[in-house]
Amino acid sequence: MTVYALGDRVPDIHPDAYVHPDAVVIGAVTLAAGASVWPQAVLRGDYGTISIGANTNIQDGTVIHCTMVDATVIGAGCVVGHNAHIEGAVIGDDCLIASGSVVLNGSRIGDGAIVGAGAVVPFNFEVPARRMALGVPAKIREGYEVPLGHVELNVKMYAANSAYYRESLRRLD
Repeated sequence: MTVYALGDRVPDIHPDAYVHPDAVVIGAVTLAAGASVWPQAVLRGDYGTISIGANTNIQDGTVIHCTMVDATVIGAGCVVGHNAHIEGAVIGDDCLIASGSVVLNGSRIGDGAIVGAGAVVPFNFEVPARRMALGVPAKIREGYEVPLGHVELNVKMYAANSAYYRESLRRLD
């Protein structure tokens, strides 16, 4: 794995977390037990802090950053899809931040909420718990409540992937 300290900012990676060798983790980044970070994801805690909760998966190509003002906090049991971008936002537990979405500074995503694929959550926007945000800019889908347990299967699959990759991944070149 590619993990860097930056001055006195040193990543804190739980021994049960998995960071793919082609992911990059820099600076003040905390990964809880069971968290996983996949190829080409970049977590850069250079100006502030990034915290990833237990059993959360950060999928391929995702960029997570923070600012001096806004930390990035992602709760437990979350799924952050491929090529998402999260910067200076707070994301609750059991959320889906779908592929290609953007969640910007000061935003708050409530427990169990979904940010749809390709959505752009603007600065200081709030997605209430168990609601869905869609579109550019994102708007709350009216009349829809996200069912409980909507990310459980994906969280379990990525936990199994972490164990499999830890034991079986080998470079051939």
